Amino acid sequence: MTVTLITGANKGIGYETARQLLELGHTVYVGARDAERGAKAAAELGARFVQLDVTDDASVARALAEVDAAEGRLDLLVHNAGVLETGLDAAAAVRSFDVNAIGIVRVTEAALPLLRRSADPAVVTVSSSMGSFWAVTNPERPESQFPLALYAASKAAATMLTVQYAKAHPGIRFTAVEPGATATDMTAAFGIGRPVADSARVVVRLATQGPDGPSGTLQDEAGVLAW
Repeated sequence: MTVTLITGANKGIGYETARQLLELGHTVYVGARDAERGAKAAAELGARFVQLDVTDDASVARALAEVDAAEGRLDLLVHNAGVLETGLDAAAAVRSFDVNAIGIVRVTEAALPLLRRSADPAVVTVSSSMGSFWAVTNPERPESQFPLALYAASKAAATMLTVQYAKAHPGIRFTAVEPGATATDMTAAFGIGRPVADSARVVVRLATQGPDGPSGTLQDEAGVLAW
């Protein structure tokens, strides 16, 4: 049975990704910063819960230690935790990069020993085409119309981390995915997006592509997205 940990999984794409992977037979650990909300989501799903704040080293270490003690390995890690700051100042920049980029490093580094014990380890990062230089400078793409500097910059960093981790650890599949504009709490102010289930299916497809799937790439529904 595939052992999976999803960060930021108490709602939105993370929650729905957990639900779909549970249907596929995965043992899913719902990681969430808020213990009450995370435990409630895990109970609703029939998943397991670990308190996991991607901005806190101790929280990350405890969460991975719990998975290690219970399972002895980790087969799939899904980086889903994210924030969208619409302002542009130093405090917002720190929050954006701490969650969207540095959090990936914290969790990945803590998870690597467990991933190495898997027969088919994989890491999927829910990134965004807002971090694609090609997309945000292409007037035919909707990304070019949104001045979200910190979100775009931190998601570009998230995707670059994916590429570099793939180079550093060739025995583990690393994939960043653009799941599509999705109607979540994060995008509510913009009034855009399709149902969460549709975007989660993109994440799940990448997460379950098997050992022959590509590594070190950003993919959207149609395949590899130009970067």
